[in-house]
Amino acid sequence: MTSTTDQVANLADLAATTLLRFATAGSVDDGKSTLVGRLLHDSKSVLTDQMEAVEAVSAARGQEAPDLALLTDGLRAEREQGITIDVAYRYFATARRRFILADTPGHVQYTRNMVTGASTADLAVVLVDARNGVIEQTRRHAAVAALLRVPHVVLAVNKMDLVGYEESVFAAIAEEFTAYASDLGVPEITAIPISALAGDNVVEPSANMDWYGGPTVLEHLETVPVSHDLTACPARFPVQYVIRPQSAEHPDYRGYAGQIASGVLRVGEAVTVLPSGRTSTIVGIDGLGESVDIAWAPQSVTLRLADDIDISRGDLIAPSASAPATTQDVEATVCHVADQPLAVGARVLLKHTTRTVKAIVKEIPSRLTLDDLSQHPNPGQLVANDIGRVVVRTAEPLALDAYADSRRTGSFLLIDPADGTTLAAGMAGESFASKAETTVQADEEGWDF
Repeated sequence: MTSTTDQVANLADLAATTLLRFATAGSVDDGKSTLVGRLLHDSKSVLTDQMEAVEAVSAARGQEAPDLALLTDGLRAEREQGITIDVAYRYFATARRRFILADTPGHVQYTRNMVTGASTADLAVVLVDARNGVIEQTRRHAAVAALLRVPHVVLAVNKMDLVGYEESVFAAIAEEFTAYASDLGVPEITAIPISALAGDNVVEPSANMDWYGGPTVLEHLETVPVSHDLTACPARFPVQYVIRPQSAEHPDYRGYAGQIASGVLRVGEAVTVLPSGRTSTIVGIDGLGESVDIAWAPQSVTLRLADDIDISRGDLIAPSASAPATTQDVEATVCHVADQPLAVGARVLLKHTTRTVKAIVKEIPSRLTLDDLSQHPNPGQLVANDIGRVVVRTAEPLALDAYADSRRTGSFLLIDPADGTTLAAGMAGESFASKAETTVQADEEGWDF
């Protein structure tokens, strides 16, 4: 009979070998949508009616060959302007792996969309036009990938057919980008010369670049080692809902429902409820209509505790031996995604897992300058697409992990309390991985803490 430890290990191994989440990014007209269309087409992941529709639209435009970018640019405005505006999610599979792809926009004003697409990615494909090389937007995309702790980055040097497939052009771009991304702390960078339009090194090896001996884009996507083993991290259980049927069948049932963000929980384990700090023991785990002795991320379960503790949505249950510290002073890096600026003194809502609390932006120590990775001190505010450091004071304690340790429990959103607009996406702790690592009186509205 398979042990529960083996079950957890097998689940992690299965996820690691069968699913890859990745995002594409690049400047305008670098060919992201064409690359994605080529991947889908050449891997035979396009339905016949989809291809017929693309051929019809391409013919109506007077194009001799089908425009594969139309496979991903689904909005009318995208097709009319020939650009990508929104994040387009695509699902496809080969015999070796399943893929969830986020095709993100290239315009500077849509950098915030890349944050959305890359936030759950295991790999980012950054496209560069071989004629233009590394530009500011390339650096921006590399910085976002590094901030979001995306473990694998592929530099796809596109349009090699327009520079005569010259090795020296590719080598110079790869060297510059690799040096920049390494300074940001990106742990793995793979450079691949391609022509998305002609299909060189996308799915099939190129006959025009015999000097390149590395993998094609698809081959790399199929073979890159990606770990989804959330069970290796300390257990974190954000409470979503308290279940109390108070029925004749279950008169005293009290369960706490939610999705395990990381780690493994077991019956009999001592746990701490945060931010209250109260302790108890897990006496039951209900999942999929039956009681189990063990559960692991990302399963959705209901926990039953030995003691009647005041627990509500937004509380965090964690093993007492590895419970995170709570804080009301959050130091983090944020990507500002709203059109309205974020200024010192701004009153916001901070949403962390299932918990939302009032907060005030106390400081904006610096804004990142992407050209040389320098920090512009005390900018006073952040505007759309800025990346900067902030210090936020919350009305109630939060159980935050460092983003470097957990992308789920180390991330948060800053929200406009007036209309619910998302202002910024935040990552607690240090900005970039190092190379070595790869009380104020309340005002009348109660917003000063």
